[in-house]
Amino acid sequence: MDSIALNSRAKVNIGLLVLNRREDGYHNLYTIFQELDYHDTITLTKTKSGFELSSDDEHFPVNRSNTCSKAYEAILGQFPNIGGVKIYVEKHIPQGAGLGGGSSNGATVLKGLNDLYGLELSADKLSKLAMKIGADVPFFIRGGTQLGEGIGEILTPINVQLDFTFLLVIPPVFISTEWAYNELKNVLEDRVEKANFPDLFKRDEIPFELFQNDFERIVIPAHPEIGEIKDSLLNNRARYASLSGSGSTVFGMFDEDTAAKAAESFLTSDYRTILTRPTQR
Repeated sequence: MDSIALNSRAKVNIGLLVLNRREDGYHNLYTIFQELDYHDTITLTKTKSGFELSSDDEHFPVNRSNTCSKAYEAILGQFPNIGGVKIYVEKHIPQGAGLGGGSSNGATVLKGLNDLYGLELSADKLSKLAMKIGADVPFFIRGGTQLGEGIGEILTPINVQLDFTFLLVIPPVFISTEWAYNELKNVLEDRVEKANFPDLFKRDEIPFELFQNDFERIVIPAHPEIGEIKDSLLNNRARYASLSGSGSTVFGMFDEDTAAKAAESFLTSDYRTILTRPTQR
């Protein structure tokens, strides 16, 4: 096998609690990661040596800061005699939208190199390498639905069938993750108790009203249109609506495609919208 093409999927956070600030400067989180079918496509091709990265998106960074480059370096650290690779990223997931596109790309390259060169690394070993790339990267090694704790690297699979259509709404707003965390620390309170997200999924009727995203507390006041999008989705039959990560994407979960499309019709054309489904693993 000289070439391989893989889907690099997006994610949303169904509930995201920021528990406290750690001594290393990161924050402990408590969240449900949900992988979606919406994806970039990454093609990896063997070369004799070296690393080459390109994309159809002119804004996609192709230097060593890119997670694809970091993934190759992580593999190279374990297998110094491995050959080279040429990577092409067909980009659909917008950058900086809270959908995990960069993290997914890094994980996908890890898995792609593992397959391309027959390295036979287990999912657990790939997850350890993924931690060198970024906090959300390990989630995408297995994907599906998982509880994320720590800085997102402590993962517990959740066996649930989420039969919903997801409507992603991406406004023309850039929200810096660094800014969001800096603002959130002013209103952050250490939690002694928190909702048990995995147990909530076990109920016959999931009580989505008990899920929340802490970043909404600072993002919605700063960008009122985020709140307006969320309200519009809830007012148009979304079972649940939330900011994903620190934003700017807002998503709604609908019982059927027709309801999601109807809700989509009430939104301004200034917003990018995507209809997608959750993946199951």
